[in-house]
Amino acid sequence: MAGSPHILVVAAGRGSRAGEGLPKQYRFVGGEPLLTRTLRAMLADPGIESVTPVIHPDDEELYRHSAAILNGTGGTRLSAPAFGGATRQQSVHAGLEALAERNGVLPDIVLIHDGARPFSSPSLIRRAVDSARQHGAAVPGCLVTDTIKQVTGAGAIVGTPDRNALRAVQTPQAFAFDLILKAHRKASHAARHDLTDDAAVAEYAGHQVFVFEGEQENTKITTADDFSRAETRLLTSLPDIRMGQGYDVHAFVDGDHVWLGGLKIPHDKTLSGHSDADVVLHAITDAILGAIGDGDIGAHFPPSQAQWKGAASDIFLKDAMARVASRGGVVAHIDATVVCERPKIGPHRDAMRERIAAITGLAIDRVAVKATTSERLGFTGREEGIAALAVATVRLPI
Repeated sequence: MAGSPHILVVAAGRGSRAGEGLPKQYRFVGGEPLLTRTLRAMLADPGIESVTPVIHPDDEELYRHSAAILNGTGGTRLSAPAFGGATRQQSVHAGLEALAERNGVLPDIVLIHDGARPFSSPSLIRRAVDSARQHGAAVPGCLVTDTIKQVTGAGAIVGTPDRNALRAVQTPQAFAFDLILKAHRKASHAARHDLTDDAAVAEYAGHQVFVFEGEQENTKITTADDFSRAETRLLTSLPDIRMGQGYDVHAFVDGDHVWLGGLKIPHDKTLSGHSDADVVLHAITDAILGAIGDGDIGAHFPPSQAQWKGAASDIFLKDAMARVASRGGVVAHIDATVVCERPKIGPHRDAMRERIAAITGLAIDRVAVKATTSERLGFTGREEGIAALAVATVRLPI
C-alpha cells in the first residue's frame, strides 16, 4: 500500500578500500555475506512494505546466494533487485525509478540505506520513518566527540568548527518518496553526479533536511580493519556459547578418488555413500547441528530421497550454517580430525582448511583440520574406510 514505508538498500559499489577480493557487500562477516546481514536488519520491522536491493549488474549470482541465505526471512517483502549505476547517486536514482515503476502508485515514504551497514536497529528504522513523515527529509546523525580541524592541502590548520553544531551522518536516510525522486531527477538533469549522499541531493533541490538521533553502533564497514572489528563485535554480542560434536564414517569401494573436506583427492579407492560421502564435511555439519539441537544430516537430507544421490556435501554444510544464522547466531570455530591410513592428509590439509573456510565464510584461523592413523587397528587400520570427527563452537543470542 502507498502509505507503508519502503527501503532501498544500495549495494552496487565495488568496495575497493576493503582490499582485494569480492565486492565488500558480498564478503563474509560472522559466516554470512555482509549484504545478507544488512537485508535481515532491514526486514526485521514488519511495518516495512518492501526492501529493494540496488546491485551491480555483474553481481547477480553473488546477490542470489546472499538472498538465498535469508531462507524466506521477510516473506515476499524482499523485492527483486534493481541495477545501479557508476556512482552511489546514480544507483539510488535507478532504485527510486525502479520502485516507482513497480508500484504504479508512488510510495509514501522511502528509506535509503547503505548495504555495508548491517547493525541498524528496528528502533532506528522507526525513528527514520517518523522523521520522514514529520519533516519530509531527515537523516540520522550522531554527535561529534572529537575536535574537528579544517586544514589546507598542505596540512595547515585554518579553522576549528564548533563541534556542537556538527553531526556525523548515517543511513537510513528518510524521505517523502515524491520529494527525493524529484530531487534526484533534477540533479541528474543538471548532470550533478558529485553529491555524496541523499541529504545533499535534497539540499541541492532546495529542501530543508533535518537530523534525528542516530546510533553509534550503526557503523559502516569500509576497510579490512572494519571487517575484523565487526567479527569481534558479533562474537562478543552472542553470550550463549554451545559446543557440538559430529562423527561420520564411510567404507571404501572401487574407484579413483575420495572427497574429503570439500576436495577431490586422487586415490585408488572411493568412499561409498548416498551423497559424495565426504566424511569431513558430514562430521562438521553434524557438529554444527548438534550445537543448536537441530537433528543431523539424515533428518534434513534423508538418504531415502533420490535428489541427494551424489550430492556435493557443501550443500549440507551451507544449510547448517544458514540454520545457525536464522537464529541470530554465528559459528565461531571448527575443529575436524580425519582418521585413515591412506590417502595421506598432510599434503592436502591447508587446502582443506581453505575450502571449509570458503564454504562456511569463516576466517581460515577459525578452521582446524588434523589427521591421524589408527596404528593399523580396526576398520580404518585395515583400510576398509575413513572416519572423521568434528567439534563446532556456536554462539547464539540469549
